[in-house]
Amino acid sequence: MSLWLFVLWSLTGCGQTDPPPSGTALYFPPRSDAAWETSSPTELGWNTGAIPGLKAFLTQTNTKSFMILVNGRIVMEEYFNGHTATTEWEWNSAGKALVSAITGIAGQENLLNPDNKASDYLGTGWTSMPPEKENRITVRHLLTMTSGIDDTKQLMIRPNLTYVADAGTRWAYSNVFQKLTDIVAKAADTSFETYFNEKLKNKIGMDGYWNFGPIFTIYHSSTRSMARFGLLALNKGKWEDQQVINKAYFTESTRTSQDLNPAYGYLWWLNGKTKFMVPNSQTVFTGFLIPNAPADVYAAMGARDQRIYVIPGRNIVVVRMGSSSNPESPDFAVSGFDADLWEKINAVIN
Repeated sequence: MSLWLFVLWSLTGCGQTDPPPSGTALYFPPRSDAAWETSSPTELGWNTGAIPGLKAFLTQTNTKSFMILVNGRIVMEEYFNGHTATTEWEWNSAGKALVSAITGIAGQENLLNPDNKASDYLGTGWTSMPPEKENRITVRHLLTMTSGIDDTKQLMIRPNLTYVADAGTRWAYSNVFQKLTDIVAKAADTSFETYFNEKLKNKIGMDGYWNFGPIFTIYHSSTRSMARFGLLALNKGKWEDQQVINKAYFTESTRTSQDLNPAYGYLWWLNGKTKFMVPNSQTVFTGFLIPNAPADVYAAMGARDQRIYVIPGRNIVVVRMGSSSNPESPDFAVSGFDADLWEKINAVIN
């Protein structure tokens, strides 16, 4: 048994809890058809008078689709500007959470260990760093954005993978996480997409596909497939009676993964921490990542405001897809859009 599996199994009984009940057991939509149970805002006691304001805000901020699930059931499902339930759209960096999940699955199958060197899977010389620096980079460093590789050069080719700091000593948001897809493919001895489809996508009934490039690796899917993954995340990696992602690993992935940026797990963003960092900056900010969102939110966040918010304390999943809410702002995974959106959501659900 690998050390990682031993740690995961040891953690399973150490105070981890499932999302608290909210009066109704979690519902999971069928994998094979479009049926999906619904609930109404009225029966949940929501402020229905605030829903038009939320919809207007979504329209004004270039949203293409928006969903809220409660206990797995659809409470709101809205489409704008010609977008439909079957239209596929880009996740951008929200897809990092998918990579985190599939890395965990490869670990639970004993195909890789996150504390092993990345070069154990990629071979030596996968960066342009001195060998002693390259050998410091583990799979876990790629999961936590602490590889020490230059984050200003996003083209994921060897000449651009240069040294800035020792692995584990600097948090910097970067596309170097894409090397995890190569690591999973090497470890599983198949293509990343084949492994992803078999071990995750098909098990929860997602649609969609990966688009691999030298700068961006992006998943595209329908809004409902994004919501399916959010529901899996709400239930800590379990779909109906099948534990798709090891529960202990998933719990670990949505907790602070290092001391440099407490608001970051294994490619998940975390609310409710006392300080946080954001992409393209070494500044440490005080307070919550999203001040007016519930403290227990963990989120998959991508450029142009692609979002999955998971609120375990209320068994809620919120999904937003679309173009950038503010085309004049930089296309970063974190933006001021979150606080503005949560102001409108709070007016409805509170």
